[in-house]
Amino acid sequence: MSNRDDLRAVISARRDLGAEYEDPLVDSFLDKLDVEIAARVRNEVDARTRHQKEDGPRQQRKDTGIVVALGSLALGIPLTGIAAAQAHGTGLLLAWAGIVGVNLAFALGRRRER
Repeated sequence: MSNRDDLRAVISARRDLGAEYEDPLVDSFLDKLDVEIAARVRNEVDARTRHQKEDGPRQQRKDTGIVVALGSLALGIPLTGIAAAQAHGTGLLLAWAGIVGVNLAFALGRRRER
């Protein structure tokens, strides 16, 4: 079952069960999503680590940026849906402000390393 199907199932279950089950349903979906994202990131890091031995330290910095960017996009998709559904425009802005903040902090940290 894909994440899209899982989210549709959560929304359907929320409609069937009512608002009192909303928090547990959302928590369950986010827990499953966190596990999947962590596995994807771990696999990507493992693959990149194998190639780092060949490419050296300069390639390592570039690869870390790719992992952060992909992780941000992967988290941004479900966060956008959940934030927009729960808190509308305000939630959407807060979710993306957090994502932008994390990426900005990462970029500034990398800049200081140089």
